[in-house]
Amino acid sequence: FPSSSLTIVHLHSIGRNIKHLIDRPDEDYCFRLHKDRVYYVSDKVMRRATNIPREKLLSLGTCFGKFTKSGKFRLHVTSLDYIAQYSQYKIWIKPSAELSFLYGNHVLKAGLGRITENTPQYHGVVVYSMSDVPLGFGKTAKSTVDSRKADPTSIIAFHQADVGEYLRQEEELA
Repeated sequence: FPSSSLTIVHLHSIGRNIKHLIDRPDEDYCFRLHKDRVYYVSDKVMRRATNIPREKLLSLGTCFGKFTKSGKFRLHVTSLDYIAQYSQYKIWIKPSAELSFLYGNHVLKAGLGRITENTPQYHGVVVYSMSDVPLGFGKTAKSTVDSRKADPTSIIAFHQADVGEYLRQEEELA
């Protein structure tokens, strides 16, 4: 499958920790492309799926994202639990900003609780509630240093996906 999909997952926010997703202590996992979607699947399940014709196979493992018609890779919220475990850069938002983020809005400085030190600009981050529950992911609009100097209405992180998508885009995620 296209190497760009693995690169996108690699660059989003888990960096070199991607090796922990593939070489797990319980069993080996891999990424597979099926109908423009990238799936994270155990080798055991993948070998069993070879008995099913590709055109009849609906899905395989956990969907990490899909390629758009223009060829860009878009992470799905279904990958959040895996990405959150190994994320290098994180943002915590205040309880007052959680609902706004879950409705698909960007993270503003007024809603920012904490941010990982040395987070670069335009890098993938996992967005958490203040009680360490992963809510979604996005890209930083400002670095850690710039976010400290920003005014309260400045965008700190661009929204990419959140757990509210399960309800808003039910048909597309299936």
